[in-house]
Amino acid sequence: MTDPDSKVTDPQFASTLAQAIDVLACFRSGEPTLGNKQISVRTGLSPSTIARLTHTLVQLGYLRRAPQGRRYLLGPALLTLSYPLLASLQLRQIARPLMLRLALEINGAVSLVIRDRCNMVYVETSRANETLQAHPDIGAALPMMSTAAGKAWLCRACAEERNAALNRIRVEQSDHYKAHHHSLAATYREFERYGYCSNNQQWVPHSFGFAVPFAKPIDGNIFVLNCGVPITDGSFAERNRQIPKRLQVLVNSVQNTLGL
Repeated sequence: MTDPDSKVTDPQFASTLAQAIDVLACFRSGEPTLGNKQISVRTGLSPSTIARLTHTLVQLGYLRRAPQGRRYLLGPALLTLSYPLLASLQLRQIARPLMLRLALEINGAVSLVIRDRCNMVYVETSRANETLQAHPDIGAALPMMSTAAGKAWLCRACAEERNAALNRIRVEQSDHYKAHHHSLAATYREFERYGYCSNNQQWVPHSFGFAVPFAKPIDGNIFVLNCGVPITDGSFAERNRQIPKRLQVLVNSVQNTLGL
């Protein structure tokens, strides 16, 4: 949620706008409806403030009232708001057919991800194996410190940006930070030596992950290509020998097309 200190240190900070965005950020996959009480608990805002914010967001189309009782669902205006961003990403169009080809070759999923605050978010994905228990989809979020994609982002980011991201995770996701910060040194060594990051069941127990960041930011953002494969198709050592080099070839091909 919003850093409370920013209201004091930044005179340009619009706290009411930030609170409304925090309300929208409360909604999670698998939990489509929320009531004002739940939103109040998650944001730390008073019930009266939440009531005003949810009423306003309903009027603007960013929330809608659920048929059952006094609960809310996300509204279609959010799709309209996000579409221009997705449509403007030329990278998605270029990478999509290559991602599908690789997904078929490795019998897994290949995804394009980007950082959003404390998480990594899918902006494109191709799946060739519907039995994967983790089903990546556009807009879904991944934790940063326990996934190959998040590790790759941390390795590519400059020191200032990386430290800012880690500090935010430490404050807003303290349990996640405590559980994984000890592995950062090994992550940096792996990337420095091999140019990719791996995940040996650290995020979910049924899959391995591998990720390669793009060499340069695109429109100011660090993009990462990530592969997920089921553990039933081979050992981690075997998949580690096969997949990263193919993923690196894919990244290089897209970068060459973009002229990076």
